[in-house]
Amino acid sequence: QVQLVESGGGLVQPGGSLRLSCAASGFTLSNYYMRWHRQAPGKQRELVAHGARAGYRTYADSVKGRFTMSRDIALNTGYLQMNSLKPEDTGVYYCNAVPLTNGMDYWGKGILVTVSS
Repeated sequence: QVQLVESGGGLVQPGGSLRLSCAASGFTLSNYYMRWHRQAPGKQRELVAHGARAGYRTYADSVKGRFTMSRDIALNTGYLQMNSLKPEDTGVYYCNAVPLTNGMDYWGKGILVTVSS
């Protein structure tokens, strides 16, 4: 069964850190670009990080310097390390795998991150 499953979300105080994980099954993540999106309450979903296996990464301006995307090929899992979290980082975070060539992309169901004191 093809799926992406996020984990690692929760409640954190401003200035804190969280690491989100995205475990892939049923396909090989190294054959896909990986993206992290988030949707804040009452707002549209936005792309926060995009990357390929070769190390190329891009980040939204709002998270640049604070968020870092990585992946573990052996574990078929991607990660989003989030540091210096701010209340405006609150939202549901989704991981998304986009094929390097043609094909279907996959989405996780999302995980809630709440930054609040």
